[in-house]
Amino acid sequence: MLVGLAVFGAVFLGILLLASVFKGRVGERVQAAAFVGPTLLFIAIGLIYPAILTIRRSFYNGKFFDINFGGYTSSKPEFVGFENFAKLWTTPGLPEVIRNTFLWVILVPLVATAFGLLYAVLVDRARGEAVAKALIFMPMAISMVGATLIWKFVYSYNGGGDTQIGLINAILNAVGLPMVDFLRAPDGAIPTNTLALIVIMIWIQAGFAMTILSAAIKGIPDDIIEAAKMDGVSGVKLFRFITLPSIRPSIVVVLTTISIATLKAFDIVQATDGGTQGNSVLANEFYRRSFVTQEPGLGAAIALVIFLLVMPIIIFNVIQMRKDA
Repeated sequence: MLVGLAVFGAVFLGILLLASVFKGRVGERVQAAAFVGPTLLFIAIGLIYPAILTIRRSFYNGKFFDINFGGYTSSKPEFVGFENFAKLWTTPGLPEVIRNTFLWVILVPLVATAFGLLYAVLVDRARGEAVAKALIFMPMAISMVGATLIWKFVYSYNGGGDTQIGLINAILNAVGLPMVDFLRAPDGAIPTNTLALIVIMIWIQAGFAMTILSAAIKGIPDDIIEAAKMDGVSGVKLFRFITLPSIRPSIVVVLTTISIATLKAFDIVQATDGGTQGNSVLANEFYRRSFVTQEPGLGAAIALVIFLLVMPIIIFNVIQMRKDA
């Protein structure tokens, strides 16, 4: 740590000395280049170069290296073109993974944002607002794995016996209703176990949505609200014509952030059953194909698909932010 601080101080001092040699606009440009240059270098090494390697690897088959006790042994991968992308639709289980991912991306942002917005409106300026917001935000302080383990006890199913440690099935058993194995692979077309995992993500992200949207609601000028009330606008109309348009940029940010986080959701699936019950998603499948089944080409193709799914969300966010600027 001391060596790192010393190097940082030396580099910072060197930049200042270099900038002091040049005067005027030249000095400003040299100083800007000196500060921005290392950042761009690290971005190129840590982000751009791995991205290029991933794109290249998605067009090849076989292992790029074999892990042996003696180290890494190079091997010659075979160029297969778009075969890895075709496998996403032909490999058993992967079409269901894509379906599950779309369910996550559609349901989690919309439902979590809706719950967060509803909660923010209901508790705004209410008595005990701080405590109520702390309770709904608390899941955000729990790790994904910790939250999943909590919900595994909620969903737990011990067969048809009277002893149920799962909260939901214990309640169902107590009132005489049939119990449900929430995490088992579904028999029908509806992926109920995937929906059960989606509930966990919504439970976590609703607190984030509530926090951002509550701050946006409090930022609405009181003059606008009072003028609307004087014109006879109240209740649902006040929410529709005043609150929603005023917090629209915040809603876009919340939807975008939750959508990206949902596409990267790995912990929840991995902490339940690793996606073995037909509830896997692209992020979990990327890990499994790259490191468990040793299919780096297919794993790289899945990573590229995740990237392509994230890009429209980011572009949409940028366009909306420019409109509101």
